[in-house]
Amino acid sequence: MSWRDRLGLRRKAAPETPMAARMAEAYDASARGDYETALSIWGPLAHDGVPRAQNNIGACFAEGLGVERDPALAMKWLALSAAAGDPVGQRNTAALYFKGEGVAQDYARAAELYRSAAEQGDGPAQDMLSWMLLEGEVAPFDAVEARRWAEAAAAQGVATSMTRLGMIFHNALGVERDPQKAVAWWHKAALLGDADGQAMLGAALHLGAGVDRNPIEALAWLLRGRAGGSALADPFMGQVRAQLTPEQITEAERQAAELLPRTLP
Repeated sequence: MSWRDRLGLRRKAAPETPMAARMAEAYDASARGDYETALSIWGPLAHDGVPRAQNNIGACFAEGLGVERDPALAMKWLALSAAAGDPVGQRNTAALYFKGEGVAQDYARAAELYRSAAEQGDGPAQDMLSWMLLEGEVAPFDAVEARRWAEAAAAQGVATSMTRLGMIFHNALGVERDPQKAVAWWHKAALLGDADGQAMLGAALHLGAGVDRNPIEALAWLLRGRAGGSALADPFMGQVRAQLTPEQITEAERQAAELLPRTLP
């Protein structure tokens, strides 16, 4: 899922009404990087009380898109969108409470807003709520609820939730330990480009946990994961390389540079 999806700045299908046409024009402008035009459209709509336009104005202030970054103004507009019940506005407002930007940090309020957005079907909010419940530091630990929200987000294609489901089955968090299910979820996430999913898939292929051992494929996935920024790849990298010949390492590097495969070897 792209950052524009997460902020709510991507055009969605909408009825052909004058307001929908104006919103679509603004989305198209933002897709071109023309935030001046997008903001000139969203601004009047936001002042007229359109919740998604309020979210979009707030998101632009939060990220500095076409305007100077201003967390306080971001909160002003996002809070209006959230109060009107817009799930993306609720999710983006929750993010400011979570980070303490433009408002005092408040994990409980962040969780409340993420849950409200999640209950309306917002995938990124479902993913974040799942993480908070599983982490157990900023919200009470609840593995069952964490899994439920991760499954909901994964059904919408959120790769980070797929990786989290792999961890849930790998670590037996509220479920029976199931290495095969863990690998299946990591594989799905890996194909979508999630770096942690790629690293964990590589580790499973290295250890033969839930899948047949394959050191070359293991190194290829670990290399993808590390290139994507996953620290989970590093503990296994040296172990896998030590098992391979220089020619096999070259082959793994070649595979890692290719387009992602469609099926698990």
